[in-house]
Amino acid sequence: MILPKINLHIHSNFSDGKNTVEQIVDRANELKFNFIAITDHFSDSWKANIIKTLNSYDIINDYLNEIEILNRDLKKAKSNLKILKGIEIDLESSFNYIMKLIHPKEFDIILFEYLDNPESLAFVQKIISEWRKKKKLGKKNPLFGLAHFDPANFIYFDMSILLNIMSKYHIYYEFNSNYPQFYSTKYKELFFDKLILFKIPIAVSSDAHYLNQLDEIDEPISMIEYYDLVDNFKILLEKLDKFQ
Repeated sequence: MILPKINLHIHSNFSDGKNTVEQIVDRANELKFNFIAITDHFSDSWKANIIKTLNSYDIINDYLNEIEILNRDLKKAKSNLKILKGIEIDLESSFNYIMKLIHPKEFDIILFEYLDNPESLAFVQKIISEWRKKKKLGKKNPLFGLAHFDPANFIYFDMSILLNIMSKYHIYYEFNSNYPQFYSTKYKELFFDKLILFKIPIAVSSDAHYLNQLDEIDEPISMIEYYDLVDNFKILLEKLDKFQ
């Protein structure tokens, strides 16, 4: 089976990426990607004082509109590339800030950044539960993912609790080439073998901030094969079909 070529974690100059969305799309098209996700930063924590973020509804609206226009252009050109509208939420952000500015139905992918303790896991639950309660999630829910998650942060925590929550809310794990230490073989039994048991979707990304990082996906794919997680990757690919 020939697998689609994807990279679901890319930053543009709407946050701390160095290129425009259009430049990223042009290069991804040249590289014959099938799916990419632009996932710029969202934060009102310390990070917002260091990097540019999606910090107003007007900016978020401009960001989403630009991606939509480029998708229409790709469709007219009969390109095989699809751009997903993503955002990377810093879990150190305030709950009210997230609720005020992020309307999940507007996004295809929502990444949660800095899931590093049980408290941040509970915060993810709180966010998604509130969206459900307020009926901000519909039939076409965004895909939820963990941005550069480090299994070591849960080494002394019951990993099954984390995996049950990931399964319940359909949260995927990303193999991110910018953080190869997080998919070290020392975590095989602790985490990666359990992804199979819990049928957790997995994705491929490079956390690209420059055009030359877009195609840095060979190592993640090789590790997916090493951990025998191709079927988990296919679960994610099936979810991507709804964006065709």
